[in-house]
Amino acid sequence: MRVLVVEDEQLLADTIAEGLRRFSMAVDVCYDGEAALERVGVHAYDVVVLDRDLPLVHGDEVCKAVHATGGEARVLMLTAAAEVDDRVAGLGIGADDYLTKPFAFAELVARVQALGRRARPALPPVLMRAGVTLDLPRHQAMREGKFLPLSPKEFAVLEVLMRAEGNVVSPEELLEKAWDEHADPFTNAVRVAVMTLRRKLGAPQVIQTVPGAGYRFGS
Repeated sequence: MRVLVVEDEQLLADTIAEGLRRFSMAVDVCYDGEAALERVGVHAYDVVVLDRDLPLVHGDEVCKAVHATGGEARVLMLTAAAEVDDRVAGLGIGADDYLTKPFAFAELVARVQALGRRARPALPPVLMRAGVTLDLPRHQAMREGKFLPLSPKEFAVLEVLMRAEGNVVSPEELLEKAWDEHADPFTNAVRVAVMTLRRKLGAPQVIQTVPGAGYRFGS
């Protein structure tokens, strides 16, 4: 899942981003509405965690821009205002969910995960294929009932491959969906992550290399 966090309180924004990364999400961060408009115009996000009261460009305008891109991104709007009218106004301009500050981080994660599922074609929260089970809410992976100690990045790569349902996923698509904007497109990070993931999954191999195209998950 690729997430954009837009929050002018830098410490809060960075804290949210680091927490979401522990759940294998690729997270970009910006601290004002102008930078947010640039990001949503370039990247295809699953979820945008958006503070409503932003400098330079108001969060309402950013929310409208997210939906104007025509993509499937969902917006979780954050605000310090708890009044019903304020929440209704936020939902009215296109927010998909609303969370008032202060909030419990566990609730924010659950809401982001739920919105991420809504942003994609309907798939169950537990993915099963070729003897591998990926439990997204619990952030656990197993093969034939045996727990797999995956790193957050390995988990993210496995999720992208399993969601493809047997279709080929290019290295570029893996970079876009499992890494943040700071990833070097010329790096061998994808190849290394796939290699370590294969080792942890064990035999028989379920991640196939399709020469010149990318990778396919399946028996």
